[in-house]
Amino acid sequence: MKKADANLMKEINLNNVRQAMKLVETATKPQLASLTNLSVVTVNSLVKELQELGELFEDDTVPSNGGRPALTYKYNYDHSLALVIYIKENDGQELISATVVNLRNESLDKKDVILSVFQRKRMYQMIEQLVGLYPSIKVIGIGIPGQAVNGEIMVSSHRELMGVRLIEELETQFKLPIMVENDVNAAIFGYAMNQDLEEDQCMLGIYVPQSYPPGMGIYLNGKIFRGKNGMSGEVKYLPLGLDWAGEMDPKLFIDGICRLIQTVNIVLAPDRVVIYQDIVDPETLQAAWIAFNREHWMPSHPDLIWEQTFQQDFESGLRKLTLQELEPAQNRSASHSPWN
Repeated sequence: MKKADANLMKEINLNNVRQAMKLVETATKPQLASLTNLSVVTVNSLVKELQELGELFEDDTVPSNGGRPALTYKYNYDHSLALVIYIKENDGQELISATVVNLRNESLDKKDVILSVFQRKRMYQMIEQLVGLYPSIKVIGIGIPGQAVNGEIMVSSHRELMGVRLIEELETQFKLPIMVENDVNAAIFGYAMNQDLEEDQCMLGIYVPQSYPPGMGIYLNGKIFRGKNGMSGEVKYLPLGLDWAGEMDPKLFIDGICRLIQTVNIVLAPDRVVIYQDIVDPETLQAAWIAFNREHWMPSHPDLIWEQTFQQDFESGLRKLTLQELEPAQNRSASHSPWN
């Protein structure tokens, strides 16, 4: 038991040094001791281990106050890489975009392919090429317009993805951990990362693409709330009597959006609702929502944000979520760590 406790404490201390170095990039051992509240002796041992792992390397020496020059260490942000892939409809075709990012969220490589119909084989070829070029890739994150249950995609606006056991197939072929995330979940997470939010805020993201049903992501207490089997936010199943996939009269669309916001607001009472759509101009929607409120009283009113930044938020959120998979387990569970 004592040995297990000692090993756990060592992992915690190692992670503290790791996170401190990620934050400051370069530091001497005394500086690291000050940043982590660890002794210089402990830091010396941990730095040596991180060097052997390839996470730190020696940098320049800096003068000290009359004593021997101190050696600085630099964090190797390319030690572990992530491959981030998203799939989206693009003017009636399928876009598969793959980006290699390092631990500083810098793009090292990017490849796009546009297909008339989504092809898993073509995506796997892209992955194989990039994993071959960058052997430091340790995780693959994929953003999809749908949801996977026990590895199988059970819900998707893209028929080509339905029933595909994406995680299982990729883990078998590439021997790497695979994370599959819903596109709206990733988008609202990306949006939240760029906002100054209170820790306990509830925020919803509703995405209404052209010719596809809407989806919703729930951001609560600093995390995505997924519900049973990840099925929270499947608002296209609400009985609103609308054909989201067809060409819709603008008045019907506006009324549908207002009723959708009303429904999720009554159930969840969010602080903020971000609406991603480019079908109707935001001024018209805002005026319609104000008029709707006058006719339908609600005990709570969220701040409504009309955005056209879905793709940017989707990409940035997916990158962040994928990079989180490279963090030690205790760091992922403690999302409010001082180093996050």
